[in-house]
Amino acid sequence: MGRGNQSWNVEFVLLGLSSHPGTQKVLFVLFLGMYLVTLAGNMLIMLAIKRNPRLHTPMYYFLSHLSFLDMCYTTTIILPMLSNFLAEHKTISFVGCMVQMHISLSLGGIEFILLAVMAYDRYMAICHPLHYNTVMNQRLCMQMAVGCWLCGFVNAVMQTVFTLNLPFCGRKTINHFGCEVLAVQQLACASTFVGDAVMLGAGVLILLTPFFLVLVSYVYILSTIFQIHSAEGRRKTFSTCTSHLIVVTLCYGTAIFAYLRPRSHYSPKQGKTVSLFYCIVTPMLNPVIYSLRNQEVKGALVKVIAGKSKGRSLLCL
Repeated sequence: MGRGNQSWNVEFVLLGLSSHPGTQKVLFVLFLGMYLVTLAGNMLIMLAIKRNPRLHTPMYYFLSHLSFLDMCYTTTIILPMLSNFLAEHKTISFVGCMVQMHISLSLGGIEFILLAVMAYDRYMAICHPLHYNTVMNQRLCMQMAVGCWLCGFVNAVMQTVFTLNLPFCGRKTINHFGCEVLAVQQLACASTFVGDAVMLGAGVLILLTPFFLVLVSYVYILSTIFQIHSAEGRRKTFSTCTSHLIVVTLCYGTAIFAYLRPRSHYSPKQGKTVSLFYCIVTPMLNPVIYSLRNQEVKGALVKVIAGKSKGRSLLCL
């Protein structure tokens, strides 16, 4: 590992969101509530898709992956944060920090690629409806989903290995609520030039390339929609994309702002704010966006909730 060997005994201190005990208790309750809402919302989406045969289509297959991904992503970030709110010594070992960073990088990368796959699914459904069922078969959907997970994992391995080789001199303080890659690399006792290059390369491959594919897909989608003569037909066709477009805007917008700015412009305060949005707020909002903007999902959720309420009533009897 070279000089990075010296870093294995480093213990990081996480400054978190506040150092005031009273504020930390309030934040603990707030983020615990957000975490429970995120878990409940995404679990309901997955359950509704599984139980409703009408939702056994490629679009909802990828949506179930997105919901599972959001639950894992939020758990990786929030659980250590909640623990730190109540801890007297807000420290994390070097190994623990690298593990958290690797998992969060993996899940974040998977989400960017998955959103591009979902855009391709909408492109095939709207622009090539006659070939949709043939092309978007079960085997291809599974291969695309596995490809998303593999690409995200490989990207995280490369960035984590690079960070492992950085020298960290003694006890260090991370001005963040978690082991976010930019915040950790800023503490290295070495030039950040190579780190900037690695981050830029990863940003182009995992963030900008999927984002470009999403844009290309929607250029073709919009072109096809404008060719529909009926205004009602255009509205119904576009409505199948609105939820995905909102999620894409939230996810890619915050990530591009966070990771593709020059390192010299990085602000710990801004970094924490943006990270909170795409790590915690967006996964919590995704189920709401998809359920409010999609009548099929909304109907399936109503059936699931009604079924659970009926089950509890029978148990009471």
